[in-house]
Amino acid sequence: MKKEENTPYKFNSISDFHRVLGLPKPLHPLISLVNNCDLKIGEGEFPKSLMLNFYKISFLENRQGKVKYGQSYYDFDEGGMVFISPNQLLFAPDNEEVYQGVNIFIHPDFLRNYPLANIITKYGFFNYSTNEALHLSDKEKSTILAVFKIIEDELQNPIDNFSQDVVISQLELLLNYSNRFYNRQFITRKATNNDLLLQLEEILNDYFNNEKSVTQGVPTVQFLSDNLNVSASYLSDMLRSLIGQNAQQHIHEKLIEKAKEKLTTTKLTVSEIAYELGFEHSQSFSKLFKKKTNMTPIEFKQSFN
Repeated sequence: MKKEENTPYKFNSISDFHRVLGLPKPLHPLISLVNNCDLKIGEGEFPKSLMLNFYKISFLENRQGKVKYGQSYYDFDEGGMVFISPNQLLFAPDNEEVYQGVNIFIHPDFLRNYPLANIITKYGFFNYSTNEALHLSDKEKSTILAVFKIIEDELQNPIDNFSQDVVISQLELLLNYSNRFYNRQFITRKATNNDLLLQLEEILNDYFNNEKSVTQGVPTVQFLSDNLNVSASYLSDMLRSLIGQNAQQHIHEKLIEKAKEKLTTTKLTVSEIAYELGFEHSQSFSKLFKKKTNMTPIEFKQSFN
């Protein structure tokens, strides 16, 4: 496999990925379950960076230390999960890193004509960074591995008219359990997440108080996630669990809060306030304000006079 060093190798099929992993062709071309202990990767065969044209759900475990996943090391002593959506940039682990684990590869075509094809895109954890992995308790680990085992057994059985339905239902169960366990993780790590929330407030306050919005526009979810070193999806899901709002809603709330402050304490026009808050068009500001308060900016200002 010859590829320029800085160019990620793209795997368009699960069969092609199996070949590089040193595995036989998958029993089903659109879905497979692979145990890490079965991998037989030859030296120099695995690309340093890669992209998969299919979903990857991994359970990882390492009783001897930490696992290098992506470009950093993470503690998977008790077992954890990582979810990768198609066409995400990945980096190969060090060859000397040996850890237990199991992976499910799912091509989007396998989900076609099933509701899961659309639903799967709504699970935010497929867009989390690898350092935002799902860490499982022993009980949760047992639950997850039981579902993995059902999927593995079903894939090894002769294919019949119900095979795909059974696997799809188990994938849905796996994702719903993962969603539940991530919600638990947000709760059990509430202290850490509250610190993140405080940092978020400091970033937004600095952004508006120092009028960065004039030159940089309305703050975006990506801007906040970059400054907090978390993925945009993780940030929104974390905020939803803490304050009942996603990141975009929280930005809008802060915008309205600052707008009310300017409307009641300054003589600035609505257009001037919109400009200071980073809106390119004052109509966009007025529309958002009306949506959030049921009043136009002018009506709000007049209510204080």
